[in-house]
Amino acid sequence: MGQVLHGSARTTEVVRRAIQHSQESLKALAKRHGINEKTVAKWKKRSFVHDAA
Repeated sequence: MGQVLHGSARTTEVVRRAIQHSQESLKALAKRHGINEKTVAKWKKRSFVHDAA
């Protein structure tokens, strides 16, 4: 059984974990993963990687 994502989710737990552990800038991470900088900032702040939905 695979990972179940929220209907609007653009990232996986693997990507979220990589974001949380990276020292790159928000801009660089957003570009690397094809997501908005605000989304990167959100995952940087969180202590978990699963969907909150």
